[in-house]
Amino acid sequence: MDQQNKESEFRPVNCGEIVRQLGRNNLLAISGGRVLQRETGITLPISNGYSLTIDLAWNDTYTVRRIFTRSGKATIKAQLEGVYCEDLGDVAYYGSCFRSHPDWGNKTWQDTVNGKESA
Repeated sequence: MDQQNKESEFRPVNCGEIVRQLGRNNLLAISGGRVLQRETGITLPISNGYSLTIDLAWNDTYTVRRIFTRSGKATIKAQLEGVYCEDLGDVAYYGSCFRSHPDWGNKTWQDTVNGKESA
């Protein structure tokens, strides 16, 4: 029941539109061009068990999550909500850099895009 409530916070989306908003170069840098389509968004496999999910919320902003999967168990390592389409490429790129930006989820998306340190 809890999982169903989580999924209902997102709405169906045209996955091709998310890919266009990310940009081809970002997509290649993040996942080597691999895209797994879902009803509410896309999943971009990164490496070493990490992936990035991008889902469209009901308020027309995106939720970007860094997911770590080991032994079939997925864990959300970081999440940014309220990401606008014009910032999606930058936020997704920084989210995919799990080694150089381990504190990515602790910042607001504006700080991530602008390169500011969290207070």
